[in-house]
Amino acid sequence: MAHGMIMPMSLSLGIDLGTSSIKVAVVDGNRCVARASAPQTEMTVNSPQPGWAEQHPEDWWQFVREAILSLPSETRSEIQTIGIAYQMHGLVLVDEQGASVRPAIIWCDSRAVAIGEAAVTELESSYCENSLLNSPGNFTASKLAWVQRHEPEIYQRARYAMLPGDFVAYRFTRQATTTQTGLSEMILWDFAADKLASKVMDALKLDVAHLPTVLASVGHCLTIDSEVAAELGLPATACLTYRAGDQPNNAFALGVLEPGEVAANAGTSGVIYGVSDELTPSPGFLTNKFLHVNHSAKSRRIGVLMCLNGCGSAIRWLRDALFGVGAGYGEFDQVAREATSGEILFYPFGNGAERILENANPGATFSGLDFTRHGRSQLCRSALEGVAFAMAHGLSVCALTPQEIKAGNANLFSSDIFAQSLSDLTGCPITICDADGAIGAAIGAAGNIPQPEVIRRYEPHANAKLAQAQQKWLAKLASVVA
Repeated sequence: MAHGMIMPMSLSLGIDLGTSSIKVAVVDGNRCVARASAPQTEMTVNSPQPGWAEQHPEDWWQFVREAILSLPSETRSEIQTIGIAYQMHGLVLVDEQGASVRPAIIWCDSRAVAIGEAAVTELESSYCENSLLNSPGNFTASKLAWVQRHEPEIYQRARYAMLPGDFVAYRFTRQATTTQTGLSEMILWDFAADKLASKVMDALKLDVAHLPTVLASVGHCLTIDSEVAAELGLPATACLTYRAGDQPNNAFALGVLEPGEVAANAGTSGVIYGVSDELTPSPGFLTNKFLHVNHSAKSRRIGVLMCLNGCGSAIRWLRDALFGVGAGYGEFDQVAREATSGEILFYPFGNGAERILENANPGATFSGLDFTRHGRSQLCRSALEGVAFAMAHGLSVCALTPQEIKAGNANLFSSDIFAQSLSDLTGCPITICDADGAIGAAIGAAGNIPQPEVIRRYEPHANAKLAQAQQKWLAKLASVVA
């Protein structure tokens, strides 16, 4: 490079398609230079029937565009690579023109549980254990089978069945694609054979023609459609190079890439996500296994995921009920500090079928509520601790013994009560890092390895009241599920 010559920047854009909002971030190397989000209020989840959860894919694309257009024009003009992180396990059906033919059936929708459970019998449990490392359960393939059986006209109209991230990628590129990791999230990946699980397609009587072209998750290169690039102020040469489900991407953003490393997330759902190099199923399929973002045939990396549906969704519900819709979480946390541990026990199982409860959907429960002694402070504290109890229980189900749990500085991990409680309950240090899904997707798109800054750390303490409350919580769990 000649002395004094200024080379143009090459920036990367990351998009995080969540349940509540769309977040975008632009990075230069590993340094975030711009962020935005849309909408300004939380996106709606519709529930036309009990146990159903739907969102409109067209809304996602509208908010993706709004978020990108709110970035400075000079920043947008230097973006060369794009990465997408997305809410996992959803089903988007589009026609030949790429228009969605029904609302998306999202991750916490439990309408297809019975279909997935019946498929285990037809496939045989040994195949599910050794080849899928999962039960078809309530995942994308089962949801597609539900549409085929209950909405046959819509199934026939649909050209492609996509994950939420595939839909956004399609709108960017006008090319219908998915990824190997995406197929594993759909429970359509045969880990033993290292290919599409055609036996699952056959068992569910699904047409393989509905699946898009399959790519590697990292390093594929799809040029952005010229009209989309012009509308969004992106270079005509910009390419989509990275795609991952939100939880694998969250782990990637935290630098969780090697066997034994563990990440956690406590947004709408609560997740423990560890990395393994072993092809072994979890007992009873209470947790799930997927291809991690850095998996390859030569270097096996399997993500072990425990998902608690009722996490931030539980806290949001209680916040709205006690403080009013749209109130901040700061007051919730402050009020919770006025109570002591374990006065009320809370079971946060009110957001659909829970995998760690063998797909039971018992609803949320407060136990030990005394109208003469308990008020807002005890309810708030019990909610934070109840989610921590459930996530600690989930960690034990994962059979993971991490030396450290990494989490981003967001959602429930911004609460000292929650983070310290989870550290105390698990006996594991929790490291809070400056990382989020949009930044992780942008760094992945650039082909870099995240190096997130450590913000604070929680060391486990002996907490007799919390430990006693945990034992009571676990003892009552069987009756709550029943």
